[in-house]
Amino acid sequence: MNEVDVTDLETVLERIRVQADAENMRVTQHAQGEMVEENITLDEVLQAIATGRIIENYPEHRRGACCLVNGVVQNGRPLHIVCTTANPILIIITVYEPKPPKWITPTQRRRQR
Repeated sequence: MNEVDVTDLETVLERIRVQADAENMRVTQHAQGEMVEENITLDEVLQAIATGRIIENYPEHRRGACCLVNGVVQNGRPLHIVCTTANPILIIITVYEPKPPKWITPTQRRRQR
Protein backbone atom coordinates (compact mmCIF):
# COMPACT_ATOMS: atom_id res chain seq x y z
CA MET A 1 0.00 0.00 0.00
CA ASN A 2 1.09 3.54 -0.67
CA GLU A 3 2.03 6.20 1.87
CA VAL A 4 -1.01 7.48 3.66
CA ASP A 5 -1.69 10.94 5.05
CA VAL A 6 -2.29 9.98 8.68
CA THR A 7 -4.22 13.20 9.24
CA ASP A 8 -6.84 12.40 6.56
CA LEU A 9 -9.32 10.43 8.67
CA GLU A 10 -11.45 9.19 5.76
CA THR A 11 -8.40 7.78 3.98
CA VAL A 12 -7.03 6.30 7.20
CA LEU A 13 -10.34 4.61 8.03
CA GLU A 14 -10.63 3.19 4.51
CA ARG A 15 -7.07 1.82 4.75
CA ILE A 16 -7.80 0.23 8.14
CA ARG A 17 -10.96 -1.37 6.76
CA VAL A 18 -9.17 -2.74 3.68
CA GLN A 19 -6.40 -4.20 5.85
CA ALA A 20 -8.91 -5.71 8.31
CA ASP A 21 -11.11 -7.11 5.53
CA ALA A 22 -8.06 -8.78 3.95
CA GLU A 23 -6.99 -9.96 7.42
CA ASN A 24 -3.68 -8.21 6.77
CA MET A 25 -3.27 -7.65 10.47
CA ARG A 26 -1.59 -8.63 13.70
CA VAL A 27 -3.12 -8.55 17.17
CA THR A 28 -0.67 -7.65 19.95
CA GLN A 29 -0.40 -9.76 23.08
CA HIS A 30 -1.87 -6.84 25.03
CA ALA A 31 -4.93 -6.72 22.75
CA GLN A 32 -5.32 -10.51 22.94
CA GLY A 33 -5.30 -10.32 26.74
CA GLU A 34 -7.91 -7.55 26.74
CA MET A 35 -10.07 -9.53 24.32
CA VAL A 36 -9.96 -12.59 26.58
CA GLU A 37 -10.62 -10.50 29.71
CA GLU A 38 -13.60 -8.71 28.15
CA ASN A 39 -14.89 -11.69 26.13
CA ILE A 40 -14.37 -10.00 22.75
CA THR A 41 -13.93 -12.15 19.64
CA LEU A 42 -11.82 -11.33 16.59
CA ASP A 43 -15.03 -11.35 14.53
CA GLU A 44 -16.40 -8.63 16.82
CA VAL A 45 -13.22 -6.58 16.37
CA LEU A 46 -13.61 -6.87 12.60
CA GLN A 47 -17.31 -5.90 12.85
CA ALA A 48 -16.46 -2.85 14.96
CA ILE A 49 -13.86 -1.73 12.44
CA ALA A 50 -16.31 -2.24 9.56
CA THR A 51 -19.02 -0.16 11.27
CA GLY A 52 -16.82 2.23 13.18
CA ARG A 53 -15.41 5.67 12.88
CA ILE A 54 -12.25 7.28 14.14
CA ILE A 55 -12.97 9.28 17.28
CA GLU A 56 -9.38 10.11 18.23
CA ASN A 57 -6.34 10.31 15.97
CA TYR A 58 -2.73 10.19 17.20
CA PRO A 59 -0.61 10.91 14.08
CA GLU A 60 2.41 11.94 16.15
CA HIS A 61 2.32 9.14 18.75
CA ARG A 62 5.80 8.27 20.02
CA ARG A 63 5.37 4.62 18.98
CA GLY A 64 3.94 5.47 15.56
CA ALA A 65 0.77 6.87 14.06
CA CYS A 66 -2.37 5.25 15.46
CA CYS A 67 -6.02 6.00 16.13
CA LEU A 68 -9.01 5.06 18.28
CA VAL A 69 -11.90 3.52 16.37
CA ASN A 70 -15.35 3.34 17.95
CA GLY A 71 -17.63 0.70 16.45
CA VAL A 72 -20.66 -1.35 17.37
CA VAL A 73 -20.99 -5.10 17.02
CA GLN A 74 -24.08 -7.06 16.02
CA ASN A 75 -25.54 -7.27 19.54
CA GLY A 76 -25.23 -3.48 19.98
CA ARG A 77 -22.13 -3.66 22.16
CA PRO A 78 -19.77 -0.73 21.59
CA LEU A 79 -16.07 -1.48 21.16
CA HIS A 80 -12.96 0.64 20.99
CA ILE A 81 -10.00 -0.49 18.93
CA VAL A 82 -6.65 1.28 19.03
CA CYS A 83 -4.72 0.42 15.89
CA THR A 84 -1.92 1.64 13.67
CA THR A 85 -2.68 3.94 10.75
CA ALA A 86 0.43 3.96 8.56
CA ASN A 87 1.96 0.47 8.66
CA PRO A 88 1.78 -1.99 5.73
CA ILE A 89 0.09 -4.39 8.17
CA LEU A 90 -2.70 -3.33 10.53
CA ILE A 91 -1.63 -3.75 14.15
CA ILE A 92 -4.41 -3.99 16.72
CA ILE A 93 -2.83 -2.43 19.81
CA THR A 94 -5.72 -2.78 22.23
CA VAL A 95 -9.43 -3.56 22.28
CA TYR A 96 -11.95 -2.81 25.02
CA GLU A 97 -15.54 -1.91 25.76
CA PRO A 98 -15.74 1.79 26.64
CA LYS A 99 -17.37 2.21 30.04
CA PRO A 100 -17.27 4.32 33.19
CA PRO A 101 -15.31 5.69 34.86
CA LYS A 102 -13.11 6.49 31.81
CA TRP A 103 -15.98 6.96 29.35
CA ILE A 104 -19.31 8.76 29.84
CA THR A 105 -20.58 7.41 26.50
CA PRO A 106 -18.77 5.35 23.86
CA THR A 107 -17.64 8.59 22.20
CA GLN A 108 -17.28 10.96 25.19
CA ARG A 109 -14.25 10.61 27.43
CA ARG A 110 -14.59 11.69 31.07
CA ARG A 111 -12.40 14.67 31.82
CA GLN A 112 -9.42 13.90 34.03
CA ARG A 113 -9.16 15.84 37.26
